[in-house]
Amino acid sequence: MMAVLRVDHGVAVVRSAAGLPKIRGTDCGPTGFLTRTCPHPHESLVLWGTHLVSMLLLRLAAQDLLTLNSRRRMVPHLAARWRHFRGADASLSERSAWAESLVHLAEDLVAAGRGNVEMIVECAATLDEADRPADPRLIDVVLVGHHPDDKRLSVQLVELKRWSTVTRVERATAELVHVPGMGRKKHPALQLREYYEAFTGGRGPLSGLDFECGGFAYLHNATDASVRPLVDVDAPTGAYAAVYTNDRREQLISDLRKHFADEGGASAAEILLQNMGLRNTPLLDAMIRSRGEDTVFTLRGRQKRVAEQILETAAEVLPDPQRPALVPDERRVVFLVTGGAGTGKSAIGLQIKAELEAGGHTVKYASGSRAFNGAIQEHVGYGDREFRESFTYFSNFVTPPDPLLDVLICDEAHRLRERSTNRFWKPEHQGTKPQVDELLDASRLTVFFLDEGQTVRPNEVGTVDLIRNAARRRDTALLEYELREQFRCGGSDAYIRWVRALLGMTDDEPQQWTPDGLMHVEVADSPEELERIIRTEALAGASARLVAGYCWPWTKPIGKERRLEADVRIGDWHRPWNADSDAYCDDGAPPCRIWAVHEKGLDQIGCVYTAQGLEWDWCGVIMGEDMVRRGDRWVFRRGKERKDLESGVKRVAVPGSFDPKVKAGSVDDEEFARLVRHAYHVLMTRASRATVLYSTDEETRNYLKGLVGEVQVHGLRPTWENLPEEARVPHLPRPRRGRGSRRRRQSTGPHAPELYLF
Repeated sequence: MMAVLRVDHGVAVVRSAAGLPKIRGTDCGPTGFLTRTCPHPHESLVLWGTHLVSMLLLRLAAQDLLTLNSRRRMVPHLAARWRHFRGADASLSERSAWAESLVHLAEDLVAAGRGNVEMIVECAATLDEADRPADPRLIDVVLVGHHPDDKRLSVQLVELKRWSTVTRVERATAELVHVPGMGRKKHPALQLREYYEAFTGGRGPLSGLDFECGGFAYLHNATDASVRPLVDVDAPTGAYAAVYTNDRREQLISDLRKHFADEGGASAAEILLQNMGLRNTPLLDAMIRSRGEDTVFTLRGRQKRVAEQILETAAEVLPDPQRPALVPDERRVVFLVTGGAGTGKSAIGLQIKAELEAGGHTVKYASGSRAFNGAIQEHVGYGDREFRESFTYFSNFVTPPDPLLDVLICDEAHRLRERSTNRFWKPEHQGTKPQVDELLDASRLTVFFLDEGQTVRPNEVGTVDLIRNAARRRDTALLEYELREQFRCGGSDAYIRWVRALLGMTDDEPQQWTPDGLMHVEVADSPEELERIIRTEALAGASARLVAGYCWPWTKPIGKERRLEADVRIGDWHRPWNADSDAYCDDGAPPCRIWAVHEKGLDQIGCVYTAQGLEWDWCGVIMGEDMVRRGDRWVFRRGKERKDLESGVKRVAVPGSFDPKVKAGSVDDEEFARLVRHAYHVLMTRASRATVLYSTDEETRNYLKGLVGEVQVHGLRPTWENLPEEARVPHLPRPRRGRGSRRRRQSTGPHAPELYLF
């Protein structure tokens, strides 16, 4: 039987079977299962019930939080995120605490002239702040700004208490107090001490920075007399141990001025978010910076633990290149790593590829995406043949390599096909068995990264069950992991959930979008406005692209000059799709495989197939009439084309989908709707800072506007101009030919212009 590692009630187990590999960190228990003895990726995360704790519930400047509250949107936003992570509704007490205590603190900041200080609500210090599943260290508020004297980072950790009365516990120290109706409680300073150590310790987000950090408890309903044990001379002391009551409000306002400068705290908050793990370097930038050889990414949380487990298993199962074994080890292992868009699957894959290659192992990185492979090959491995050839496609393993690869990494495994076929191949070169079997035959250790929510074509068959069944047929050990931490879309899981509910991919009712300080959403009134927004950001320095649903015919390059036809036509606004070509086209339009990262790509419209797996700061998404809102439901349409008599090119006769793989009669209505939803899900999750939506259908556009609401909230629109310097990460140019000591050569020829990333 196959060995399957999974998680049962939080405990990792592996089904025992004769002859299967013994993986370090597991022991056979009395139940016949192999029980993991080393920490499993699922076990060292902060959990509330079965839900992963968010890094934060909200991040806004104090004045913006008050604006949000005045529109009665702050508490619903916090409650929605609370429900997602705790699996239950926030209590009336919790809601009233947000409405009262957060507002009090924000009002005091504004009264102090510090309305630009950032408030990060309900957060943990880092994604690695863990090992405490029953007692997560979540602080009420982190205030972030700049110190008024030397402009260094200034942080205040805040515990908000609505206590009005506190008495001393008999025969107890000042560290323990009694709160009527709540019983014995720790002095708030003891909680703050733990937070302080988590933020300032060697693994904390403030480590290595020049900062001032303190903390205080704020009891805005109390007087000094009513909470005397908290402020007596024997109370705990320290930079984190201040206590303010209503009597001390003027002192609090004065101290806030001493801690924070009056200018905005956005840049300081950006530094903190980066160190907390919420702002990752864009994938391609990280690869270019490392040249694909050194440590590529800073992996965190489950990412880090999954990578460690794969590398540990490789060290045990694969032969040492320096000391070949006398008797070959024939054991094989399959890893299956699942996770939604932006959970770091590619980051793990590229990291373990670099480390395994550095250890002398033979590794290939396979994908079903030409856009992803093209971007990596052109912009990371440009001019380096060996590096480029280490990236390949699922269909390249019809014949197993000889000798076998040590490791085959299969990214975007949801794009696996049933068979490896190509209309240009000779019959004897076509695949004759399932593509997944070809991949398993190619290596000793196979790693699949998969997200079933990103299948966008009916011939994509990659599922968890497909890989499980393939491993079972071969009696191969299968180890499964799930990634849930969100790194794309600014780390905003709220945005991911909002998109999924909007598209009807979950049972949740679509809700009005509430800004969370991580991700920005707006709706354009016209395609001209949409393009203006995206071009403005791109020209200012951000990475940005326009993408659309496949709702117009797609013309191949025309004539010897390879002219692109303006197929995407909305009123008087006409733009071409990205080139359906492997070569450069008229006016330097790039090949489709590198459209996403070529500077000329801004002049064309991309689709799901050229965008999947990649990201930009800003993404403009055109929803066509394949998915329109009618009343309380989505309606899905298949389009029909006509031939334009004057130009001879195809135009829209009946609006709807023109994807030849999806609109075919062999796809039933339910599957058609699922694939269209998935395509827009991919397109709407490509941005790291802002998504701008536009629908060609007026009723749909009005529906989107109703959900997104007004966007004129001070400081929340993350334009390049509004971003602090620390957040303006310049995108790196493609490296020159060769790396290290290799001779560097300049590209020449009319079809090889110098490229720049974004």
